[in-house]
Amino acid sequence: MPLFGKEVPPFYRWEGDTLILNVLGRPNSKQDAIGCVIGHQLEVYAAAVPRRGGATAHMVQYLAGVFAVPKAAITVVFGEKNVNKQLRIESPGNLPSSIQRTGK
Repeated sequence: MPLFGKEVPPFYRWEGDTLILNVLGRPNSKQDAIGCVIGHQLEVYAAAVPRRGGATAHMVQYLAGVFAVPKAAITVVFGEKNVNKQLRIESPGNLPSSIQRTGK
């Protein structure tokens, strides 16, 4: 049931073969991991200290492995130094179970 009569927007969408992903970063974690969906964001845990965008860079490296893409295929649209981020992932080769490929 939507909260306050409003539907929560999805945490991801597709633009052709590019995945647009809204992320809630969790730096300083014990290990790198994909968490659960919270509202319109996917939790991503990063075992890195949040200094000067270092946790985001670490997260991008981790997600490159998760999505089976080169690191250069992931662009931080916004939130490099913030826990709220949006990422563009070009042609992911692998998808976590919470993300479905549509429009193909």
